[in-house]
Amino acid sequence: MELGPREHAILALERRGFTGPGVKERAIREELGLPPVRYYQLLNALLDDQRALAHDPVTVNRLRRVRDARRSER
Repeated sequence: MELGPREHAILALERRGFTGPGVKERAIREELGLPPVRYYQLLNALLDDQRALAHDPVTVNRLRRVRDARRSER
């Protein structure tokens, strides 16, 4: 089973660079129609999905490293 359009859109948004505060959150709302909290819940689940890793290993591995670093800071 492949990733759906929403999962593809989430990974595509994560590949982009955002400048300034609030720009990414605005893009999440406008482009995906999601509140940022829900977006980050979906993204976190997506990082543990092997289909996402197969689709975009560079982005998924980068985000996993960031997530792991944040968890180890606690």
